[in-house]
Amino acid sequence: MSPGPTSSRPTGTKAAAPSAATRARSQDDAIIEVTWCYYQEGMNQNEIAERLGISRATVVNYLSEARKRDYVRITLDTDIFRDHDLARRLVDRFGLQDAIVVPTSSAGADQSLDRVTRVVADWLPGLLEPGDRLGVAWGETVYRVAEAAPRVTVPDLTVVQLVGSRPAALGFAAETCSATLARRYGAHCVNLHVPLLLSNRALVEELKREPVIRMQLDAVADCNKTIFACGTCTADSHVVHTGLLDPADVDPCAERGAIGVICGRLIDHDGNGLNREIEDRMIAVTLDQMRGKDMGLLVGSGPDRARPMLAALRGGYATHIATCSETATEMLNLTENNA
Repeated sequence: MSPGPTSSRPTGTKAAAPSAATRARSQDDAIIEVTWCYYQEGMNQNEIAERLGISRATVVNYLSEARKRDYVRITLDTDIFRDHDLARRLVDRFGLQDAIVVPTSSAGADQSLDRVTRVVADWLPGLLEPGDRLGVAWGETVYRVAEAAPRVTVPDLTVVQLVGSRPAALGFAAETCSATLARRYGAHCVNLHVPLLLSNRALVEELKREPVIRMQLDAVADCNKTIFACGTCTADSHVVHTGLLDPADVDPCAERGAIGVICGRLIDHDGNGLNREIEDRMIAVTLDQMRGKDMGLLVGSGPDRARPMLAALRGGYATHIATCSETATEMLNLTENNA
């Protein structure tokens, strides 16, 4: 009787375990396969689990991971929101070039803002052209737009940080907003490498004379398009948390007419600046520089944003607006009541 087949592996040894890199590649392949089956072939989660021999919970986890990795991006045609009756009314009422209004979320103001910023992230690339110089403001709203932005290439686009650096919570800092958006669009980024607020005016003027800073400030002034929000002037607003408005000055500024904030600068009912002493110690885009752009995209939503956003429109800072239906309705009602 001839001997049976032999193995080259010595008796008693085990096959080498797959390396960490091999396991990672295997899981990546599985994530892509699950994603393809779900979004391209229209299979449900149970069918995918049966085909691939994995649990339904694993399918759910893989689909979640695919979204985190930006393998999948779910969007709605922005024309749906541009054609909304409230959007058309905003355009007609304020002489805007265009507007987007999304349905207000029943889950609350934060979810409504999330809807607005996600739609803006999809809308913005279509508003940009090769050679544009996009000025980017700061704060939570602009940060959310940047984080939600798709990875698309806008040829010869320059993204410019509009305000100097200032500590801000959760990544809302100006340099984070501009750098994130530039990275998503494959754009050249011009950061403003100075503090937003300094201790005295002489130091501001000295810094502005530095050649590198002068070049960056020229880029700020040269932007032909901007994206920004108009914040509030209350005790819990961004301008207070970042130290640009002292809590003790909230009420006195309100008495002087402060109703909104654009790039750290307070504005009144008509969009005019309050010209506080602190503004001479700031290095940032001026209110005059924010006016008269080819595009000024004003983004915001929430029950406290209607009046500030109206002030920004009256001041001539915006040509486009994106908001939720509740905020749009309130803005229109306020204008009818001359508020």
